[in-house]
Amino acid sequence: MESIRIYKLKWFKRWASKEGVSDGLLKVAIAEMQKGLVDADLGANVYKKRVPLLGQGKSGSVRTLIAFQVDNKAFFIYGFSKNVRSNVSVKETKALKLLAKELLNYSDAQLKKAIDSGSVEEVK
Repeated sequence: MESIRIYKLKWFKRWASKEGVSDGLLKVAIAEMQKGLVDADLGANVYKKRVPLLGQGKSGSVRTLIAFQVDNKAFFIYGFSKNVRSNVSVKETKALKLLAKELLNYSDAQLKKAIDSGSVEEVK
């Protein structure tokens, strides 16, 4: 299995920090996805994946939406707690699919520009 590059959008980074979702937990989630363990395939390379919070297991988890291409790259684009909302709307899902298509098609130069501007950060 190739090494996948993992990124998070600026909004997601702030949200994850507030929720206590570490980069290590994000890496575990992507490793699980590479083995086919996803919670929902929303289509157009957008997936929903639960990420457990430290010490709480899956029942105390948050939901993340990820633009994902196997063995290529993954972008954490949105997240929410189950107690805040149950799911994303059809309209939001359409917008997330468009965003995923754009992000996954970024050239190296576009990705570097996004990282340099602070709108995207690579998960180390």
